[in-house]
Amino acid sequence: MWKMTSIFQNSVIGKVIAAVVLSLRRAAENSRLRKLSEAVHESYGASAAKRIWERFCGAADTTRLSCYGRFTKRIDALLSALGNILRQSVFYRILTFLRDCYFKLTDGSVIFGWIHKLNLHQWVLAAFAFYLPMEYVIRDLLGIGFLASVWEELFLMGALFLVLWRNALGQTDALQRESQMGLYILLFMGAGFFLMMIVCPWPDIALAGYRAQCEYLLWFFLILRLVENDRDFKVLYGAFLCMASLLAVHGIYQYVIGVEIPSGWVSQTEMGVRTRVFSLTGSPNIFGSLLVLAAPLAAGLIYYVKKPLAKCFFLCLTGLMCLCMLFTFSKGAWLGLVVAVVLFALYIDRRLFLLMGAAVAGILVAVPSVLNRLTYLFTSDYAEASAVGGRALRWETGRMLLHDNNPLLGFGLGRFGGAVAMNNQVLDKTEEFEYFYMDNYYLKTMVEMGYLGLAFYLLMMAALVVWGLRAVYRSGESPVPAELPAAMGQSSVSAFPGQWKREALTRNIGNQKVLAVSIFSGLCGVLVHCYFENIFEEPYMMAYFWGLAAMLIYSGFFRKPALKSEKQTA
Repeated sequence: MWKMTSIFQNSVIGKVIAAVVLSLRRAAENSRLRKLSEAVHESYGASAAKRIWERFCGAADTTRLSCYGRFTKRIDALLSALGNILRQSVFYRILTFLRDCYFKLTDGSVIFGWIHKLNLHQWVLAAFAFYLPMEYVIRDLLGIGFLASVWEELFLMGALFLVLWRNALGQTDALQRESQMGLYILLFMGAGFFLMMIVCPWPDIALAGYRAQCEYLLWFFLILRLVENDRDFKVLYGAFLCMASLLAVHGIYQYVIGVEIPSGWVSQTEMGVRTRVFSLTGSPNIFGSLLVLAAPLAAGLIYYVKKPLAKCFFLCLTGLMCLCMLFTFSKGAWLGLVVAVVLFALYIDRRLFLLMGAAVAGILVAVPSVLNRLTYLFTSDYAEASAVGGRALRWETGRMLLHDNNPLLGFGLGRFGGAVAMNNQVLDKTEEFEYFYMDNYYLKTMVEMGYLGLAFYLLMMAALVVWGLRAVYRSGESPVPAELPAAMGQSSVSAFPGQWKREALTRNIGNQKVLAVSIFSGLCGVLVHCYFENIFEEPYMMAYFWGLAAMLIYSGFFRKPALKSEKQTA
């Protein structure tokens, strides 16, 4: 690996990258933005704002002292008692015998040796990371009707069973991971259940709407308990990034071949856009939102890993995802990415503001179709199209529908603005009413659940931001090395010039906070994008969102180092 690093650094590409990094660093050091940033940083160190911020972020999570915490303790005690009974049962002895036979039969096999590198719950985490490809295979390729309709519930129940099983046998104590974020999720689920029971002219549609709104929130509780230590965290982090990278490559391929798209995806004034990529998602907007989640994770690894060659790899991967997102031509995703980059830069490396500005300027000059798509937003043609059949008309129709019925309790879960309503069109279409996607998940929630449901939903999302900030603050910061590690050698200094202690690329090596910031940035980007699209109408997007939220809470409040040796257990 070190020989490959040396070859790369001495190559033309390596020298060009080093020269670009050096020029950017010199420009950043001599810029007024840097001087202003240093002045603000110096004044902030002794300010009251810093003390308030630290007190806010350092607030303790006392959920374990609540009724919810006491309830989970009782469940854990009950599982422990059941586990003691289970160990004495014939069923457990048979299961243990089969497990031992399996390991004896597979001992020495190269293939099974690779499989056994991950524990069973780590394979479940990896399967969760590939939620979207699994859904595509089961629903679109295989097309097995019964399996396509129940596999998500089976997956949920299987993960839940594994959590309870491991806790019952004393293999983990993750069941008692109570968090304030979990309480806010339960509060919203309770409010949704109440509204489902009150406003339900069609009970089956109300139940389907409640399922679509709340079922995938359960992944927060499961992932928070399946990620037991740092190794599990890295398995899920890496598997999700691998999945998103493969989709990004597929998206680039779609753009190269000019994949055919529906005419409704571009307007008549945007004919310069020859295609919009969507990969397996079927929607460029959803695909763009998925990349908003994934791109910061790749960017975080640029700072987290040690070897220069690995840093260059993740730099290229981040660029690939950003390029693929550009080809989605999703304006909401672009805005979400800008928000994610701003948050990432504020926490990790403020020089990224210069890089982002240069990248945006270069794209607008080099890719006219992007400039045309953005400037189209400010034309009278866009305003007219939006008022006739675009977002403005849809949003106004949703508001009118809400106020004509019950503004407090809503029009009813699953009845308007989302996938459940589109699949169950029980009302007749008129000149004033027709079914369509709301293209705003918050407004869709308000129409279906009223001001009451929207208040609980926004409270849950505000809690995610608050406790996400606290998780980032608590996730820790690795110490700055006193000297350059021997593993990197002096040649790496030429690739990443500057003083070791000052460089964000080097002082954040192994820093868990970088990964926490990456997740938090992506989550906030998706929250912004939800204002323009029904992002969470796709089950895998809601599952990914809350699964990553659970990883963020783990990183800040429940982080545990991985064991040196982990054995597969039944």
